[in-house]
Amino acid sequence: MSVISVSPVVLPAPSRGDDLQVRVSAPLSGDGLPVIVFSHGFGESMRGYAPLVDHWTAAGFVVLQPTHLDSRTLNVTPDDPRYPGIWRVRDADLRRVLDDLDILLAAVPGLAGRVDRDRIAVAGHSWGATTASALLGAKVVGDDSLPGADPRVKAGVLLAVAGTGGADLSPFAAEHFAFMSPDFTAMTTPALIVAGDADQSALTVRKPDWWTDAYHLSPAPKTLLTLFGGEHSLGGITGYHVTETTDENPARVAAIQEVSTAFLLGGTPAVDAEVGKLESK
Repeated sequence: MSVISVSPVVLPAPSRGDDLQVRVSAPLSGDGLPVIVFSHGFGESMRGYAPLVDHWTAAGFVVLQPTHLDSRTLNVTPDDPRYPGIWRVRDADLRRVLDDLDILLAAVPGLAGRVDRDRIAVAGHSWGATTASALLGAKVVGDDSLPGADPRVKAGVLLAVAGTGGADLSPFAAEHFAFMSPDFTAMTTPALIVAGDADQSALTVRKPDWWTDAYHLSPAPKTLLTLFGGEHSLGGITGYHVTETTDENPARVAAIQEVSTAFLLGGTPAVDAEVGKLESK
């Protein structure tokens, strides 16, 4: 299927300090197209995650990718007064994309009339998965500043989403990422959680099972895809040629592409038994 990408589509945001830039990718044909709002990981931007975006758009999805303030393209440093609250701005970015959906779809002539606005999903990787989880209903322990689950969002895909905080955090994470203390008990929206069983993180004192907390601690319905040997890049989802991919593995990337697409389209996900395993509740 032929696709088109338009970027940047700029949403003015004076209070944010930098306007919100969004990439819009969509099939050139088809009607009733579902939407994925994708939140990138730390330092990335709207131009990343091509292996996922290319696959999803070819499968008939419209993908909207905002660039968050932590992106290396914006150079917001820890000295910036906005920096401590970037995690809240990230949440607001995703909700702003939904609020201004008409503006974003208008960037591609004729697209607005081909989209199914009742089939909107959020997805994200790493910090982006934590951001996306808030729109599915996840909370931050001890903080009620976020609005909670967004009723416009019907499903989610959380790729390497951080687990519980408190004593599970490493001293570094506890000092620098105090907000990283999710409560998944109210995350009722259906979601696919993807974790690598070799993703040993400096953010936690636990083993790689930390990345599966969103599945085990949230209410059904949920699906968990565990990738054998997968590290934090999950085989290379951040790009086709990126130096931070430590576990380059096309089979893992293909599994995520196929399982996430089947999940979001309401099909029955399947995975090669040599690549990973699926479980649902």
